[in-house]
Amino acid sequence: MDFNQPLGGNDMPRFSGPSTMMRLPAEESAKGLDACFVGIGLDIGTSHRPGTRFGPRQIRQESSMIRPYNMKMQISPFDHLQVADIGDVPINTFNLEKSVKIIEQFYDGVLEHDAVPFTLGGDHTLVLPIIRAMKKKHGPVGIIHVDAHADINEHMFGEKIAHGTPFRRMVEEGLVNPEKVIQIGLRATGYEMDDFDWSRQQGFRVVQAEDIWYQSLAPLMEEVRAQMQDHPVYISFDIDSFDPAYAPGTGTAEPGGLTSHQGLEIVRGTYGLNIVGADLVEVSPPYDTSGNTAVLGANILYEMLCAHASRFKK
Repeated sequence: MDFNQPLGGNDMPRFSGPSTMMRLPAEESAKGLDACFVGIGLDIGTSHRPGTRFGPRQIRQESSMIRPYNMKMQISPFDHLQVADIGDVPINTFNLEKSVKIIEQFYDGVLEHDAVPFTLGGDHTLVLPIIRAMKKKHGPVGIIHVDAHADINEHMFGEKIAHGTPFRRMVEEGLVNPEKVIQIGLRATGYEMDDFDWSRQQGFRVVQAEDIWYQSLAPLMEEVRAQMQDHPVYISFDIDSFDPAYAPGTGTAEPGGLTSHQGLEIVRGTYGLNIVGADLVEVSPPYDTSGNTAVLGANILYEMLCAHASRFKK
């Protein structure tokens, strides 16, 4: 079987060619694919600075520099998986509730083909409908949630669904196995201790950023692999988990965050896990004047794909 390969930099200048993730072939659906990249240009669930509707386009643009072979992990995911970019979810940009339903239905279709989706966001609201679709396919999933914020608000301005509420809704709807949920990188300020403690009360493991400053996260990820075992795992990675020095282009930046190498350690620590999907959210290009936020986001998505492919490496 011939697997799709990204368009190489010696075949076409990296500033040219298709505007797909890593300049992969574009497909209309996930049929025949083992994994796929999907964009969700959503920012109507944001509470502060907007612009994440442009995130998928910018991540794709900056992904053109990524080469197929992972030098550290010694794998090219494109030698083991059939991968393509299947474009963007056609959300209703005027109605968040309708958009959430559209996203869930879109991912129902992706999962019908047994393809593992890797999502380019878009604000973090999008993870709720994705996990609703995942539950129908895999049952309650485990989640590795990397973020500056717990996203467990009861409501935001009276609304149950927004980018700060999805992980509370997941628990209420029985979409996750709380004992297999870990939140990494939470930090900064809140309104009360319940902002983080509600997660702990549900059985989540919470690793605050201050507790992992100046540390390698390889030991932590050994514990995470033991926690998850072979349970279906979804990775949800908010770019604001990184310190703004590494990722300034986001709507709710917080000081004291992860370094770029800690982010890589987290994803590389998921090798061998049963990854059923992943996302990279909250890249806001209007606040990313250098493009570095989107560069980092694109590389995290690539590393996620490598982690998934590791289960198929012979």
